[in-house]
This record gives sequence, structure tokens and C-alpha cells, in this order.
Amino acid sequence: MKLEKVVPQLYTVRDFLKTPADIAASMKKIAKIGYKTLQLSGLGPIDEAELVKITKGEGLAICSTHEDGKMILEDTAAVVEKLGKLGCKLTAVPYPPGKLESLKDVEALAAGINKAGEVMAKAGMVLTYHNHAIEFRRFEGKLMLDIIYDNTDRKFVQAEIDTYWVQAGGGDPVKWVKKMKGRLPMVHLKDYAVGPGGKPAFAEIGYGNLDMDAIVSASAESGCEWYVVEQDTCPGDPFDSLAKSFNFIKERYVR
Repeated sequence: MKLEKVVPQLYTVRDFLKTPADIAASMKKIAKIGYKTLQLSGLGPIDEAELVKITKGEGLAICSTHEDGKMILEDTAAVVEKLGKLGCKLTAVPYPPGKLESLKDVEALAAGINKAGEVMAKAGMVLTYHNHAIEFRRFEGKLMLDIIYDNTDRKFVQAEIDTYWVQAGGGDPVKWVKKMKGRLPMVHLKDYAVGPGGKPAFAEIGYGNLDMDAIVSASAESGCEWYVVEQDTCPGDPFDSLAKSFNFIKERYVR
């Protein structure tokens, strides 16, 4: 992969993004680590023009965002407008909105995502779906994540496979990355460890138990363009965790 394709998900440092001044200071830290591109999420109130000015000032580009799922489904035009102001084409449904208690509920969700994706595609943008563990529930014998992808058009809805949450749901991250071949512009690289008391824990890339070599190789074969680094919780300073992941990826995978 290329260095500029290694992307921090800003949700990792969300506690340091509450004001425009916080955001500016955090962008300096991220640029100093060596990142060149960003995925936006977890930011406090800031005008898009000011955000673009801050990021460009640090030599950072914006490749994608996560937007509120309800907003994506119910006000897709507003999402299109926001992405236009940010100068990026990719976003993701970060978590499924609404009640999901039956196959019918999930099929309705898929229909709504597909409709939003069609609107975005007509605007030259790309909607992806980001999974958690909840999508590994079964409805009438079918995995929720399969229902979503089987009931959406790949021209309108792409995938953003999150490796940690696939593992947490009992799935195989490598298999899911392969399954989304040709439909995977982004992957959330997120390592899975076992913490105190045997509880699942988030880890820096390369410091958990996932077969990251196989995941990265399968992602490349599936056409992945952006490798997004996210760590929901960190043992200390989240910027240190982003740096630790970045350095591992740079040394092992960047060519």
C-alpha cells in the first residue's frame, strides 16, 4: 500500500476534537506522526470551510467521513452537500439506525440504504456500510450483514469491513474482506486482543491477535484503496496509539 492510503479514523481521538482550536492542535499531531489523509468522525461543531483550511494547512487530505445513519437515510441531500464542501466522495453508515428485530426490519434498512446510495451515486459519491458485531445476528437463519449486502446494489452500496467487529461477532475478517471483492473501497484495520479478565480489548495494529498480514493481503486483492486505522479505546494517549499503528503499518506494508 502507499503511505497516503493509510488513514486515521478521527473517532480514535474524539476527546481532543471538541472545539476548532482542539481540532487544529490535533491535526498538527496527526500530521507529525506521518499520516497524509483523514477519515472524519467524532468532531465537535466546526464549519466545513474552516475544517478544510485547517487540514490543508497541515498537508492533510480528507478521503471519507462517517455520518449519522439516520441523516444518511432521511436527508441524503444534506450529506451530499456536506461531502461536497469537504471535497471528498466517500462516507459510511457507521451504525444501523432504527429498530432491528426481524428479517423485515433488516430488509427495510437495506432498502433505505440502497435508496440513499443511489442518490449519492448520481452525485458522483459513494456510500459504504460499516459493520459492528450487531450485524452478526441471525434472522430466519441469515446473517444480518449478508441480508444488507444481498439486498443492496453494489453500484450504490459498498463495504467498509471493520476487522475487530467481524471478529467480535464470531466472523472471519479475512473471509469477509475477500467476500467483498470489488465492493471494498475502505477497510477498518482494527486489531483484537484479550485484556484483563479475558475480556476483548482493542489493540494497536500488529499488537493484537488478528492475522493482519492475511487481512492486508486480502484487502489489496479485493481492491481496497483506503486502509483506515481506528482504535475505539486506547491504553493511554490515543495519539501514541495512532503512531504505534502507523509505524507498524509503514514498516511492514508500505511500498
